[in-house]
Formats: sequence, C-alpha cells, structure tokens
Amino acid sequence: MAIIRNGEILTNIIYNQEIHRKYGGVIPEWASRKHLEAMVSLYKETLEKANIEQVELHGIVVTRGPGLMGSLLVGMGFAKALALALDIPLIEVNHLEAHLCSVLIDLPKPTFPFLCLTVSGGHTQLIRVNGIGDYHILGGTLDDAAGEAFDKTGKMLGLDYPAGPIIDQLAQKGIARFKFPISVLDGYQYSFSGFKTAVLYFLQKEIKNNPDFISENLEDLCASIQHTIVEILIKKVTLAMKNEGLTELGIAGGVSANSGLRKRIAQICKDNEWKSYFPAMQYCTDNAAMIAFVGYQKYLASQFADENIMPLPRMPVSS
Repeated sequence: MAIIRNGEILTNIIYNQEIHRKYGGVIPEWASRKHLEAMVSLYKETLEKANIEQVELHGIVVTRGPGLMGSLLVGMGFAKALALALDIPLIEVNHLEAHLCSVLIDLPKPTFPFLCLTVSGGHTQLIRVNGIGDYHILGGTLDDAAGEAFDKTGKMLGLDYPAGPIIDQLAQKGIARFKFPISVLDGYQYSFSGFKTAVLYFLQKEIKNNPDFISENLEDLCASIQHTIVEILIKKVTLAMKNEGLTELGIAGGVSANSGLRKRIAQICKDNEWKSYFPAMQYCTDNAAMIAFVGYQKYLASQFADENIMPLPRMPVSS
C-alpha cells in the first residue's frame, strides 16, 4: 500500500509473502489468503507512516489487473468497501500501465514519446509510450517472460526462488563463457522457451560427465545465463528504438533491477546517444507507489471507476 499527496509518495509499504519461497513459486490460493490476512494491518501501518488520518483521504486507487484472480478480488473488495465507507472516489489502475509509468515518478524522467521495456516474472513487452494513457504495444513474449526464464533456469541450478536476484549476484563474480542460443524472431516478439530447453540439455549432458559440474561452475553458469537473457532483450530494444525513431528509453518491472541489464542498457544508449531511465529500486518490483502515481493522474482528470467493476486477471494495456 502507498499514499500519494500532490504527486509526492508519502509512504510505500510492501508485505512480502515468504511462504512461496519454500515451494519455488507463487501458490495462488495462499497468495489470496495472505492478502486477506495482511490487508487491515497494512492499511493501518500505511496511514501511520504517512502521519495522516483516513478522513484526509480523497480517493482510493486499486489494481484491477492483470494478476491472480484471488489476490485481485481481495484488493478490489477492500478498496470498494473503503471508498464506500469514506464516500470518496474509487479509481482503477492497470498493473502494467503502472510499471510503464514507474519511470515517471522521480526525476530525471523521460519526455514523450519514449520506448519502455517492461520486463518482469510475468510480462515482457516493448511499448511505445506517447503519453499517460496513450500506449502502443510493439511486441511481447510468445511464451515465458524474462523473469520467469531467470527463475526456471535458476531452479535447474538448484537456486532458491526467486532465482533472478541470486543469479545476478553470482553472475557478477563469473565469466559468461558458456554459449546459449539467442532466439531470432520476426518483429519485436520474444521467446525464452528455446533458451530454457538449451540450458536444460546442456546441464544434463555436462552433469552426466561430471556430477559436480554445476557446483564447480556456478558463477560462470549464472553469468552465461544472465548474459544470454540480457542479449535477447537488448536485440529487440535496439531494433525498436531505431525503427521508431526514438531517443529515450525506459526500463520497468522487476528485472529492471538486474545489474547486467542496467549495464548493457547504459552501454547501448551511450553508443547510440540515447537516454535511459530506470525506476528507483523500490519501484522496480511490484509496489503500490506506481499504482498510486497513475491513480493520482486519473484523479486529477476525474477518471473514476464504477462501484460494480470486477477484477480482470488478463487485463491488457489500453491504447
């Protein structure tokens, strides 16, 4: 949960669900139950840290989708009840739109139009951002998202969930000496399924010859996996920037925190005289501040939601 006032984020709190780490992925039923358990206490904490009373609230912003249906229902139900009880507007926000706009929360920020690579565990998309509420999707993933590719290959290496940050840490100590295929697709589409299969077959072959292959080469394996995923992303980013005639690039979503991606983006922008923008670390992974930011823009435009709206687990970014 977060609170925004006059465009300034007063507080941004995240309740982590550590229970999923034990089982190597998010379990939808537990996620919704944990949402329900945490909702009221998190609301009170958010108000306290912002040093405001609930009577000072002028609007309630809620994620409508995309996401897990159970979790969305809990959030939507709480938001509706709160807006009704306080007799203030309810505002719906698209989760992906919020990621796009996370690069606009702090200074410096890109000017419109700019290209945004939204890259996380659930989504990998290239979107031309012409303005807030004006988006053109250029391409996306045909199968897994980049964050999912990190987590699944990390699982093959025996790493804990989520594996992305662990791979990033280990990769900084390794050398990308193992070569994995970089998918070649038309247009701006991504695919990571072939890459995952290649890593799996490679590991199976090497382990057959040396059972300790992973432990003996873990840092280099992580560096090689990270290098390949980053290069797959960069190839389409470069193509889109040049074809669209853009000079400003935003990177959003959980994977935008990856150090290898940040370094590579910085390099291609320097080579092509482009400008790049990343959200602050607290706005990279899923968070309420980015939802509040978009909701605030909608509040100023009096774009309020009907009390009968329902969650949309596969809600697309409107254009």
